Amino acid sequence: MTRISIELVPRSRSGLRAELEAVAAHLPGVDTVNVVDLTRYSTRSWQGCTLARPRYRAIPHVRAVDLNPVEPLPMAETLTAAGIDEVLVITGDAPADMSSRVYDVDAVRAIRRFRRELPHVRVYAGLDPYRQSFAHERDYLERKLDAGACGFFTQPFFDLRLMDAYADLIPAEAEVWWGATSVLTDASLNYWRARNHAVFPRAFQPTLDWNRTFATQALTFARERGQHMYFMPVKADVRAYLEGIV
Repeated sequence: MTRISIELVPRSRSGLRAELEAVAAHLPGVDTVNVVDLTRYSTRSWQGCTLARPRYRAIPHVRAVDLNPVEPLPMAETLTAAGIDEVLVITGDAPADMSSRVYDVDAVRAIRRFRRELPHVRVYAGLDPYRQSFAHERDYLERKLDAGACGFFTQPFFDLRLMDAYADLIPAEAEVWWGATSVLTDASLNYWRARNHAVFPRAFQPTLDWNRTFATQALTFARERGQHMYFMPVKADVRAYLEGIV
């Protein structure tokens, strides 16, 4: 069964509640919410996920570099109390202004820790098709699976051909959440190319129609493989982007 998630940013609790209400009103196919963790906001991802419960299954992003190796996992009690049994572990970057402390902990180490301390929690890892070669990313995926990850959330894709290439690279036992996001301006397009080295097809257009068409195609791709899909609405009204698709 293909699950569909919406990725939300917890800028404020009131704003997050409003976004959840919009999803509930207009996107009936969504059954999961995944919430990013940005240290510049006071609401952490796992706190934001509690607002989605019990209507949705909720998956908080957890930054490995924030996990003090000699202190308890800071989200453990919140996850248990809210009945949240899935997390996405990423390594994470140090804040540009060094406003919060980070630790020498990578995703592989953090995955092992979750599996040891919270064995009932399913742990997903990240897959980035743009950061390194196919072979190096494949090896990194295998290390994460060996550490205890059950599957992967991908960076957003913009090309079905690249998705198909990575589908062959991922071990069959791993669950996959394919990602898609809205890119609606030339500035956003340039950001994805310069910052994330994203690959766009030659026919790409930063229009709502192109993004909706690709969202439909990517969801079909995931369903045909019995895998999952998440959508990241960026500077796009979630209803305009996805209504009628999910």
